Amino acid sequence: MNRNFDIYLVGVGGQGILTIADIITLAAADKGIDVNFFPTKGMAQRGGFVKAQLRLGREPGSYSPSISPGGGDLIVSMELSETLKAVRYGKQGADYVILGLRWQPTAVMLGKAPYPDASQVLGEIRRAGGAVHYLDPGELPEGMRGNLYTLGAICAHSKLSSFFSKEDLERIISDRWKNIAQSNIETFRAGYSAKTRAE
Repeated sequence: MNRNFDIYLVGVGGQGILTIADIITLAAADKGIDVNFFPTKGMAQRGGFVKAQLRLGREPGSYSPSISPGGGDLIVSMELSETLKAVRYGKQGADYVILGLRWQPTAVMLGKAPYPDASQVLGEIRRAGGAVHYLDPGELPEGMRGNLYTLGAICAHSKLSSFFSKEDLERIISDRWKNIAQSNIETFRAGYSAKTRAE
């Protein structure tokens, strides 16, 4: 595999960021693509900062698992303010797929810090030269898992599609959760069909 592709994912505990990374890792293994997967969990199981770094097309052990600032091809975020921690990792022209959910940190809840609005966050991405693909959390269908919805949007709106087809990822999702395969596939397809926008 000659192409390299680096993915930086952020969110908070309980959202399923690591599940997105797991599915992409399994899809890579299924297609014989070298992949390094490096997860990091915050102190809290729910609500703590979580990130994952995936490096596709690199032989395991031949490169650091960590993505350098300015090196990411795809940035994925499932929490609006956490997106700001990831912006510096995107290269010029990187795709940013963002589900704009808001999980207020303690400092914000106590009134000690402001929470950024979507226009601020997306403005930072544009200044960094990134391409914004923003998913309005209000349009997430009730009862659907945000991570599989976001994965569908990643498949539709990023260059990850040059590695995996929609069907490749659907097969991994179906095999992983056989008892609820249909509802998970519906969620993935809803994200794939969702319209993204920049605010």
